[in-house]
Amino acid sequence: MRDVFTSSSLQHVSGPRHSGTAAFQVLSPQDFDTACKEITSWAGYKPTPLVSLSGLADRIGVARIDYKHEGPRFGLGSFKALGGAYAAMRVLQRELTDRLDHPVSMEDIRKGTYSEDCAQITLVSATDGNHGRSLAWGCQRVGAPCRIYIHADVSEGRAKAMQELGAEVIRIEGDYDASVALAKQEAEENGWFVVSDTSWPGYSEPPRDVMAGYCVMTREACEALALPPTHVFLQGGVGGLAASVAAALRQYYGAQAPRVVIVEPELAACLFQSAKTGKATTVSIDEETIMAGLSCGEPSEMAWQILREEASDFVTIPDSIVAPTVRLLANAETGDPVVEAGESAVAGLAALIAAMQHPDLSVALGLDASSRVLLIGSEGVTDPEIFAAIMAGADHV
Repeated sequence: MRDVFTSSSLQHVSGPRHSGTAAFQVLSPQDFDTACKEITSWAGYKPTPLVSLSGLADRIGVARIDYKHEGPRFGLGSFKALGGAYAAMRVLQRELTDRLDHPVSMEDIRKGTYSEDCAQITLVSATDGNHGRSLAWGCQRVGAPCRIYIHADVSEGRAKAMQELGAEVIRIEGDYDASVALAKQEAEENGWFVVSDTSWPGYSEPPRDVMAGYCVMTREACEALALPPTHVFLQGGVGGLAASVAAALRQYYGAQAPRVVIVEPELAACLFQSAKTGKATTVSIDEETIMAGLSCGEPSEMAWQILREEASDFVTIPDSIVAPTVRLLANAETGDPVVEAGESAVAGLAALIAAMQHPDLSVALGLDASSRVLLIGSEGVTDPEIFAAIMAGADHV
């Protein structure tokens, strides 16, 4: 492979691997079943592609690479469409049930039975782009007001996409974690409802619903695979995606569940540090990574409960290998189908390619010619300007 992957510096630490049942208790089979039943009933639902990258697998020396391409998901460009919009429905369901003093179904909310009541409930969240877009879409579908907080480095293209879905977008100075804090503060002051993809003490239901929604893509992948993967490489961030996928794989495959490898930017490695300390650990973001959706310094406590039991390995990658991976997919450099992916989507693939160029690391991760690797391509082209710059040769945007 290219020199950029061979010369890259990756860091690796083994997971703390506590034994337990978090994959069944933090996110229960019932949580997943309820989310799947609801989401698969939405207008426009269809499974996203599971793309076989057989040419790349041959090139780097593994048996299979299967890439779950979330770009087409509900026309929103990312897997987040499954989480934020579903969690919004669940928040509205709980609140309307309390206000009206009778059970309210998600089906009736979806059909517009409670549109006037939904218009009185404001939902808010902080985002790097994709979660906020999903929440804005979910609110637009049922007529609930939506406020989205973004930090200084979220692109204008991603801000505009949320505004076009009817959200009021508030840009702040500071990083993602600062936007989370302000969203929480203003929601408390105004009686609004936070729909976050990260949990904190005393706040767990919406993040659980977000992670439950993600199970749709994992089930789709499992049902499309003839054999269980031996490995799954999962993006970090706050940990919600990784925890959901790891739990769903454990529930689906049991003892045959794949080895879970968590991948993060070296500039935002809160889960990597958590693995080193053995507990959820916050890190400071001193420089923004090209992988905007993974620029998170504080892990989700709920997600960490699962990852501390399910994740075998934690790996950090440099930004230098991200843009080349985007181009490799989009240019079909190994003869595989064209995949147009965003920067955060390729983190796992970039780590896999680089790991296979470093014998010590590939051995440490248990990768060899028999490995079958599942990847979650978490986003498509969610910012066309950034994608165009990468395709024109830019490695930093």
